[in-house]
Amino acid sequence: MSVELEVVKIEKPSEDINVIIGYTHFIKSAEDIYEALVTSMPEIKFGFAFCEASADRLVRYEGTDDELVSYAIKNAQKIGAGHSFIIMLRNAYPINVLNALKNVQEITHIMVASANPLEVVVAKTEQGRAIIGVVDGYPPLGVENEEKRKERKEFLRKIGYKLG
Repeated sequence: MSVELEVVKIEKPSEDINVIIGYTHFIKSAEDIYEALVTSMPEIKFGFAFCEASADRLVRYEGTDDELVSYAIKNAQKIGAGHSFIIMLRNAYPINVLNALKNVQEITHIMVASANPLEVVVAKTEQGRAIIGVVDGYPPLGVENEEKRKERKEFLRKIGYKLG
């Protein structure tokens, strides 16, 4: 038995698109994830694609934005890992939807939620493919100093995520 590793770069229509990648376990996921997203935030735009792992083994999809649905399908096909899913978000951030997604009964694992450039490390065996991990952005260049720490705190208050 052998294992081959492959790195899949996630394609996005623009840098500001947030991506969520994880695992789910049932065909019902497509509609349940759709409902979790549209009820989490008004005006959300997204594309969702799910790699079915048995029976028809199709890429199932849903969404509110045709462009994002197209990108989600294309990325799901490149990853090709059974029961993996990808969500591409516009007009929303992962922080707006992650708790709702964590409450979807079929979701077993969320691996990443980010607007950074992403690379998915995929293992291929005789049986199929699996996501081993996700490379999210770039390595750190140092440790924040007091000035950068102050900037971080001010930024969070400016955008309304922290008070006073």
